Amino acid sequence: MRSRRSHQFHLAHTTQLFYFRQIPFQDSVTPAGIIMSQLVQKAKLAEQAERYEDMKDFMKAYVAESGSLSSEERNLLSVAYKNVVGAKRSSWRVISSLEQKSGIAEERATIARNYRKQIEGELKEMCDEVTGLLDKLLEPANDDTESKVFYLKMKGDYFRYLSEVNPKDDDISDKSEEAYKEATKVGEEGKLAATHPIRLGLALNFSVFYYEIKNKPDKACELAKSAFDTAIAELDTQTEESYKDSTLIMQLLRDNLTLWTSEQDGRDEDETGDN
Repeated sequence: MRSRRSHQFHLAHTTQLFYFRQIPFQDSVTPAGIIMSQLVQKAKLAEQAERYEDMKDFMKAYVAESGSLSSEERNLLSVAYKNVVGAKRSSWRVISSLEQKSGIAEERATIARNYRKQIEGELKEMCDEVTGLLDKLLEPANDDTESKVFYLKMKGDYFRYLSEVNPKDDDISDKSEEAYKEATKVGEEGKLAATHPIRLGLALNFSVFYYEIKNKPDKACELAKSAFDTAIAELDTQTEESYKDSTLIMQLLRDNLTLWTSEQDGRDEDETGDN
């Protein structure tokens, strides 16, 4: 397990606070339309209240009824699951560390191991839930490059989270790699700009996958450097609207490259020995 964690990017983490208004009956043609609008408004309120389980449930219900999402709604879905699953990933790392601590009493180690397995079960349930929703959303997104890349990237992310707790299950890591590769292909063929935050975020998380899951540091560095260099060359064509997000992800790419290169140099020195 890596001692220092690589930077990752969740595209919705820059979501701003929203302002709300009462939704009068006449805003929607049907009562069902009102209910759908209220689910989104409730999800926004839940985000502000940091009630991410509620937020996740609201967006899950919305996806079940709508089948497609706007850019804002995509971000709400991403924020909700990122926070719910992120808390479980953090818990898993803490318990795993305690379980492996040297000198720990056998009874305490057994309790920690059983608790870790419980958290792993919760993680699997949540990741299975979100990947199922993503499959539903991908069906109508074939003609929308931005949405398709967004959903495929998310799918790769959640299979990667499962790989973190199931490092010996090649089938899970293969599914993550497959989703990331397909997202990359769709982005390139669909002419999604190299500076687009979604494409940069994909490159960032895909490179983290190669570094932390596949243990392929050279491949990770190659992917991150290529994404960074290509974006730098096109940065002056970036719109002002997404410039801040793009440069933030580019900084994360560069930070990871610096970290990974230094770790590689350290390992090379260890392997060479000091005579």
